[in-house]
Amino acid sequence: MRFVVVTGMSGGGKTTVLKMLEDIGFYCVDNLPVSLIEKFVELIATPNGEINKVALGVDVRTSKGFSQVPSILEGLKKSGYSVEILFLECGDQVLLKRYKESRRVHPLCPGGRVAEGIDKEREVLHEIKTEADYVIDTTNLLTRELKEEIGNIFVQNKEYNSLMISVMSFGFKNGIPADADLVFDVRFLPNPFYIDELKHKTGLDKEVQDYVMGFEEAETFLQKIVDLMQFLIPNYIKEGKNQLIVGIGCTGGKHRSVTLAGELYKRLKDQGGYGMKLYHRDVITGL
Repeated sequence: MRFVVVTGMSGGGKTTVLKMLEDIGFYCVDNLPVSLIEKFVELIATPNGEINKVALGVDVRTSKGFSQVPSILEGLKKSGYSVEILFLECGDQVLLKRYKESRRVHPLCPGGRVAEGIDKEREVLHEIKTEADYVIDTTNLLTRELKEEIGNIFVQNKEYNSLMISVMSFGFKNGIPADADLVFDVRFLPNPFYIDELKHKTGLDKEVQDYVMGFEEAETFLQKIVDLMQFLIPNYIKEGKNQLIVGIGCTGGKHRSVTLAGELYKRLKDQGGYGMKLYHRDVITGL
């Protein structure tokens, strides 16, 4: 039996993930009291039973005994049960926005500020996060992208290193992305903006892509970034980093950066082993 525990930050997407797992054949149970987890597993793991895939949602709402969860799961592993932990991470600002939009109170701070509840929750969840088999950061993920990651792990059974890499194109004239971990400047390449037939197109158009990548410097620069990423990614994974945002910038963020970001995304995605996302911050269709 495949037994998956889904946990993480409140507002991080646990309910959504449980629905996704249910759609791919998991028997899902949410908010089961901590004291019943062991008994539940014993009952559900009956030999020759009809259920062979189970997902259990556990979070700080479960009970005041959440601190017991890591030891309970460790005990189940020692008893021979296969237990996988999926932890859903999310940035504070996005969590605050989600709480504001839903008008819900935080379970750990029902009468106070949501920010205080988030801080308390991170402390409570620290231990189980360190034990997690998979950590998915939903801060910048669309629902379809989250569904793809769930499918990669639990349907295609791909190797997963709990690192989500976002490749973002942007224009320096609109500011460097505040959340970028690495920033590369491609303004040294000839600018398609000054080519009449390319000026009103973007790096999403093949004509612009062919023009930009037609320069030897573009291919050389791209390969050097790929080489650097191949060195950095395993070390980031080893250090437990969950999200890496790579910014590729040009002047306006519509031609050169879009082209290079797309090419970098394709080459990193082919290598697999981690989540990938492509985002063009400053592209406006029709300009």
